[in-house]
Amino acid sequence: KETVGGTTYFYTDTTPAPLTGMVFPNYHIYPPTAPHVAYMQPKANAPSFFMADELRQELINRHLITMAQIDQADMPAVPTEVDSYHSLFPLEPLPPPNRIQKSSNFGYITSCYKAVNSKDDLPYCLRRIHALVFAYDFHAGGETMMSRHFNDPNSDAYFTKRKWGQHDGPLPRQHAGLLPESLIWAYIVQLSSALRTIHTAGLACRVMDPTKILITSKTRLRVNCVGVFDVLTFDNSQNNNPLALMAQYQQADLISLGKVVLALACNSLAGIQRENLQKAMELVTINYSSDLKNLILYLLTDQNRMRSVNDIMPMIGARFYTQLDAAQMRNDVIEEDLAKEVQNGRLFRLLAKLGTINERPEFQKDPTWSETGDRYLLKLFRDHLFHQVTEAGAPWIDLSHIISCLNKLDAGVPEKISLISRDEKSVLVVTYSDLKRCFENTFQELIAAANGNDRNSN
Repeated sequence: KETVGGTTYFYTDTTPAPLTGMVFPNYHIYPPTAPHVAYMQPKANAPSFFMADELRQELINRHLITMAQIDQADMPAVPTEVDSYHSLFPLEPLPPPNRIQKSSNFGYITSCYKAVNSKDDLPYCLRRIHALVFAYDFHAGGETMMSRHFNDPNSDAYFTKRKWGQHDGPLPRQHAGLLPESLIWAYIVQLSSALRTIHTAGLACRVMDPTKILITSKTRLRVNCVGVFDVLTFDNSQNNNPLALMAQYQQADLISLGKVVLALACNSLAGIQRENLQKAMELVTINYSSDLKNLILYLLTDQNRMRSVNDIMPMIGARFYTQLDAAQMRNDVIEEDLAKEVQNGRLFRLLAKLGTINERPEFQKDPTWSETGDRYLLKLFRDHLFHQVTEAGAPWIDLSHIISCLNKLDAGVPEKISLISRDEKSVLVVTYSDLKRCFENTFQELIAAANGNDRNSN
């Protein structure tokens, strides 16, 4: 048995013993897309050997943001180094030098940077309270919940321009101004999970606010700036019992969670203001399930007893499994995309080695080196890979043919292949095993010459 967060789990190891008699292919192949993933995605006109464009673009954007740097001449206010961190890059607009306005959350002027730690060369997020610097994990491409869901100035109109009882226009509805309930529950599951982890450790979050909740990818949430308040409000008079107020702070976390959920349901921060609560709850009642309404009421209403984040689990109910299934399905899709790329490094190394051999102008003072012996076979193989034409003389380009032939070369299979000279006067029949031997011997010859000795290297 194992106890996690106050819950005891009983389990039995039922891992089956490895089967005997298994036979695996001795060459590299790409299996077709798994059926359960194939039917999740739009059909393509042809099999794809590479990851989906949407995922590729998302990863490329993350890489660009991670590697982004500033022109120090244009931004002299950004320091070149802070302690062991360098290459600072602002993640938020820098405050003006004479700024008086302070952060609405912390009561101090703040700024945020991406920086690289010289100790491990990894990027981090630095949150500067203009007297202290806090370092957090960096998530490229992340945006705050505030910027994604609460940046429309018209979203507050229901609360700010309409008096109670007047109906001069349609009420906000799901898919027509309001967020779908499934998305709100996805956020609830993640935020309540974060609070459960923090509270189980005997600590408090204290920054459950849309400006400090980061969204990466489409719906992945992370809570930023945890621990800042613990430092800013530390009281030496309580150093004998620094956790004396933790239960109070945990109750405040639940209220903050309720406000975040209510704001999401109203699609407006104005809905959580005290004078608008009645209108906000009516909006929730009209558009969403009673479970969501009850969860918000439970979190925002004074209770006669200490509340726990575990108390809202029954309200989440089976929706937890919906979110778990969605996460697992996305994991399946991403793993399938990864499987398409897993052999690319190996194939690239093959092409890179082949490129160092083919059409080499001169080697060891022999200008005909690449046109004779094993090198000539490899030249014809290169033509077989890339330079075939149709009967009409048009280029014949087939990516599956290229990948298949490279895999067979890498494995050195005994299959025979016909190589035809460019003048079509010679036809050489060899096996991929022969080609692999020629390929490896020739490349080792180049490596030995590059190293100035006869030492072999891969």
